[in-house]
Amino acid sequence: MLNRFQWQKVAGAAPHAIDALKSVAPVDLPESYYSLLSFSNGGEGPLAVQPLWFRLYPAEEATKIEMDGTFREFFERFFVIGSSGGGEALAFDLRGSEPYPVVAFDMVNTDLSESVTPVAPTFEAVLELIRGNDH
Repeated sequence: MLNRFQWQKVAGAAPHAIDALKSVAPVDLPESYYSLLSFSNGGEGPLAVQPLWFRLYPAEEATKIEMDGTFREFFERFFVIGSSGGGEALAFDLRGSEPYPVVAFDMVNTDLSESVTPVAPTFEAVLELIRGNDH
């Protein structure tokens, strides 16, 4: 999947961790997201666009964030899947319909008009942005 690129891979998620994540997700998320977690349950690498770095949360961490409602008060309808490693969350924007775009938001700026920036129109496009950094 990304092993020939600059992705810092870790061991893939166990099937039960993926199942637990699917059970708490408020919508059907793209299979490509679950496939990445199966390949690398976490990990990180450069992005070809802002925020320039993607730290994928392990399935267990994404499940806990959703179950705890960590971002729900100020960032409702965003399903957090990772961070930039520097104060920005990366998330599926669930405010519209499928396919859900991936966005970044400043975790401390609750003004969505200022905080939310598009990363890619689909998760598959995010994978291409990671691949785009291969030299």
